[in-house]
Amino acid sequence: MTGETGSALPWDPLEMAAAARRKLTAGAATYFETTAQFPPTHHNEAAWAKWRFVPRVARDVASVSTTIDLFGATIAAPILLAPCAFAGHAHPGGELAVAAAAVTTATTYVVASTATIAPDEVARAAPGRCWLQCYVPHDEQQLAPTIAGAADAGFAAVVVTLDAPVGSLRRDGYVPDRRDVDPLVRARQRPSPLNPSVTWSTIERIVGLTSLPVLVKGLLHPDDARAAHEHGARGVIVSNHGERQLDGVVPTAVVLETIASAASGLVLVDGGIRTGRDVLRALCLGAHAVLIGRPYLWALAIAGQAGVEELLVRLQLEFENALALTGCSSAGEADRGLLRYVA
Repeated sequence: MTGETGSALPWDPLEMAAAARRKLTAGAATYFETTAQFPPTHHNEAAWAKWRFVPRVARDVASVSTTIDLFGATIAAPILLAPCAFAGHAHPGGELAVAAAAVTTATTYVVASTATIAPDEVARAAPGRCWLQCYVPHDEQQLAPTIAGAADAGFAAVVVTLDAPVGSLRRDGYVPDRRDVDPLVRARQRPSPLNPSVTWSTIERIVGLTSLPVLVKGLLHPDDARAAHEHGARGVIVSNHGERQLDGVVPTAVVLETIASAASGLVLVDGGIRTGRDVLRALCLGAHAVLIGRPYLWALAIAGQAGVEELLVRLQLEFENALALTGCSSAGEADRGLLRYVA
């Protein structure tokens, strides 16, 4: 690892979040922690824990491989870095520090369109290790140059976020608080970069604008996974936006299996992934890989690039250990028979 020491990084996710909170400004901490409900909810995390392991024994696990291939790139473990806005509020290194950690640990970083450093600059600093996350702009004339620019900058894929057609009514800053403010106006946050008119034909148009693989993020229904494939997407990301959009939304761990059964192409999932054991749970339920979000922001706040690197190494170690203890010698051997749901 490089730069600041990661030795101060707590292992327990709750302790890590608390340590990060002490480093962050009050505003940044609130922004990163906010869900659509107040106080913040943790339904995603709780849902993964209800899937319990049923290990197999007497299998040769003397050598365990965690590597996988995604669109021709080998990554060290099926653990990617999700798009998280404004990483620069967690640490001065911001997205460049996260991208450098992705290079060092051989993973993929999905760079948020709302980054504190220009996404193109981030991609050029981490060749072959970045995907571009984007929202379809309200002015769709901006779409073609954005997609074309992704390939020029060296991004390896485009991730289109679909689950934010309008802003969320969150207690933190978005709930109408004056009688003379039209709630609908506040909900739509106009003028807004969000586009409530996006349809599957928009995705088909994006696919036609680039030779890069296009994935769609924010799916929770199997019919949407089928539609994504029908309109040219190469993969889907099962996500509820970190519970930040719709209060009462279903946890990703609950719907992943059904979506994976319906999907064609790559299936990724985020939302509440906190340990390497959660990674294995996701693979058993049909995902090819997972994305982590808040945990790497916490690690970034605590120890910069070194903190993100240490977190990724720990998660890989936990995943490797869980594979061995369930009788798997590779990520590809994870299967549904290794899990039971315990309410």
